[in-house]
Amino acid sequence: MTDDSSRTRRNVLKAGGTVGTIALAGCVGTSSEEESTATETSYSASIEPMGTVEFDSVPETWVANNGSWADMGIALGREPPAGVWLPSRYHTQYYDEIPDVSVDKSGMTALYQDGVSKERFYALDGDVHVMDPNFLQHRFNGWEQSDVDEVRENVAPFFGNSIFSTGYSWHEDYQYYSLYEAFEKLAALFQERERYEAFATLHDDFQSTLDDVVPGEGERPAVAIMWAAGDQPEEFSPYLISEGTSFKQWRDLGVRDALAETDVQDFHETRGRIDYETLLEIDPENIMFRGQEAKTARKFQDTVVAFMEDHDVASQLTAVENGDVYRGGPLYQGPITNLVVTERAVQQVYDTDETLFDRQRVADIVTGEF
Repeated sequence: MTDDSSRTRRNVLKAGGTVGTIALAGCVGTSSEEESTATETSYSASIEPMGTVEFDSVPETWVANNGSWADMGIALGREPPAGVWLPSRYHTQYYDEIPDVSVDKSGMTALYQDGVSKERFYALDGDVHVMDPNFLQHRFNGWEQSDVDEVRENVAPFFGNSIFSTGYSWHEDYQYYSLYEAFEKLAALFQERERYEAFATLHDDFQSTLDDVVPGEGERPAVAIMWAAGDQPEEFSPYLISEGTSFKQWRDLGVRDALAETDVQDFHETRGRIDYETLLEIDPENIMFRGQEAKTARKFQDTVVAFMEDHDVASQLTAVENGDVYRGGPLYQGPITNLVVTERAVQQVYDTDETLFDRQRVADIVTGEF
């Protein structure tokens, strides 16, 4: 392991205290040959809406908008980001399925704490902020362009894109990227082309495996995806399957969108909610609840599903009667997360227990043994 790798680990510990076993299983970051050039030669990386961003050396300590980018960084062999928007929505338990890979987020800073202060960015002192500053300016009554400029000039540049959703009003004429397009951009930032290409090949193989598992269009079930909070939800935020990385597994599986076949409007458009009475009129074959990923499958069954089974209206739903109410996956997913939650979705809606990707192969890429 190189001295530069050790310095990276110490910097992350100093900034946020977040270090996973990836640091123990293999050298973190670029190979020795890559480091010898990347750390001595300036380079540029490009992503919209930032355009081309110049770097004097490969960033070490970094800050990410959400779990999508955080997961990409882990896949590229980096230490976890020192901060993300909401650590509670970066579901690191998915790494439990991958040998030699884990992330301790106990010291990870939440960027959003009843607002996002510039002082938090100064305190984290990252080498790069992997987020679109438009999110900071438009997601809540917060930052102005002058604030973005100040942090960029005094702390570190921004480099990111709001890939997880296409539903915000400020997204007109917005350049979106697929998961792997964005992943390739981040790989260029971290000078990790080989790891990216290894994951891209793994993903291609995974997609071919899905082709063999997914039935014909006439045999695919109708799925309703909603946000449900708490253990006894009575109302839900409807999510229609659309573009954006948060729906990648459902698009790849070709499921029917039960809500899209009705006049129910997407939550992003109206902030509307639906109740059990409306849901019973739609009566989807499968119900997928977001907002429940912190629970294990057993805990979810013992709380949310048990509540629905005892509910006067919910108990009449076909999905409840047939045992087809599930946790619906995260808002944010990167390459590792996507493999895990897509395989889980296949098992949920297509009734198979097949293992669809090689966990050890994922671990080997992360730890640099590929």
